[in-house]
This record gives sequence, C-alpha cells and structure tokens, in this order.
Amino acid sequence: MKKRILALCVIIVTLISCDSVQKSLSSTYNMINCEYNYKSISSLTISGIDVSKGLSVTSIPKITSILSGTASSIPLNFNLNLDVKNPNQSAAMLNGLQYIISIDDIQFTTGSVNQALNIGAGQSQILPLSIGVDLATLMKSNSKDAVVDIAKNFIGIGNKKSNVSVQLKPTFMVGNVPITSPVYIPVSFSFGGN
Repeated sequence: MKKRILALCVIIVTLISCDSVQKSLSSTYNMINCEYNYKSISSLTISGIDVSKGLSVTSIPKITSILSGTASSIPLNFNLNLDVKNPNQSAAMLNGLQYIISIDDIQFTTGSVNQALNIGAGQSQILPLSIGVDLATLMKSNSKDAVVDIAKNFIGIGNKKSNVSVQLKPTFMVGNVPITSPVYIPVSFSFGGN
C-alpha cells in the first residue's frame, strides 16, 4: 500500500512538473513572438545636465561646448523605453535579458536587465532599458563627428537622423532553470534629424 501511495505521489509530482515546464515553454515562445517597438527616451542627461524636458537657452552653449571640446569624460544617461506587445492567446514572460545597442553602425553600449516581465495575452507593457555611456570613450574609438551627431540627435538639435539597432537576448525560466535564448530579437528605429 505504501508503495502504491509513493508511486501515485511521484506520478502527481511529475504531472505537475510537466505542466509547469509546458507553461514555461509556452510563455517563452510567446515572448519571442511579441512585437517590439521604440516608445520613447526619458530621463536624459548629458554631463549632468538634465535635457529630458528639452533644452534651455543656457544649456545649448554648454552642451555644444562640451561636445566640441576635449573633455576626458562626457557621461550620457537615459532610459530607452520599448513597447512590447503580446499578440498571443496566453501570457509572455521573461526573467531578464542581455542587449546590444548600435547607433549609426557604432556599437554604442551593451548591458543586461535582471527584471522579470510578464505580459498578459493581448496586452502591452513598457520595457525600460537604463543606459549609461561615456561619449568621450566612444569618440576615442570612432569618428568624433559621428558620435557628436548622435549626441545632438539625443538632445534634439541634430540635423540628420540616427539609425538605431537594438539586439535583445532574453532569459527564461524553464522549471527552475534559467535558459538564455541562443538568438537575439532585433528592434530597429530612427530618431532625431529635421
């Protein structure tokens, strides 16, 4: 009798575990098939100057002087907000992701987000990527003019568009095991310019 109860418990645990793994795989598949689009850039600062609400008359000469000068560090910080829409019939989930951001063919930054995202069927959610990069470092290994053009587009005074490529590599939980996608999910958009 104890052996039968033990066998029944093993079968129940196995069925529950299989159901859990099946749900994890379904939500993983759904996340890969979500629609990823650019939403906005927020909390933008350059060299400590807050330009997230636009430029003031006094900030334009300061920023252009910083960009054209020889500063050893020009920190640029912002949130890149992506709109993630789940067109599937069930939830889409991830437990974190790695990303690569390239702007005008310059690898701008890489990073990771260790935040779970759970999007219900037919719902949308904002995925914020907190970005921090030193423009002076980018200028050392790339064209200074190209980096300055990108910075001008961020702050709203650029005259030609920048093309952005974001590569997302999500991590999912299958059961209790974290699994990172072997491929990147691409997101492309343009910003800035007249």
